[in-house]
Amino acid sequence: MRRSLTRLAVTGAAAATLLAVTATPASADSDIILKFSHGYFLYHDNGDMFEVCDTKADGYGVTGRLMENNDNSPVPGFGEILRVDDGGDAGCDKKGHDVQKSPSYTYQMRLHWNGGGGTLVSKSFRE
Repeated sequence: MRRSLTRLAVTGAAAATLLAVTATPASADSDIILKFSHGYFLYHDNGDMFEVCDTKADGYGVTGRLMENNDNSPVPGFGEILRVDDGGDAGCDKKGHDVQKSPSYTYQMRLHWNGGGGTLVSKSFRE
């Protein structure tokens, strides 16, 4: 009996891992926002507009980066296709980019405080 329960637990864990690995990226049917104490990076799905805003007057700005992975590319992995910086001025900065409606394109947003520290990364998404 104990052996059967152990096998069942191992099989269940393997199935859960397989589902996590093969899960598809989220669909971008709405806005996506990355936010921390120094600012935010926002994707407006309607119009494919990316906005980054420095919300802390600390002498450092913030940088938002849009990354793209094309499954058909000979170079695997995410590459930067858009960069938006903000800081040192009034208001936020925006740039547009046409997010492709194709199952072979996957996107990811990254937000970085230019004063150091880590980078906040979104889940992968598709249009």
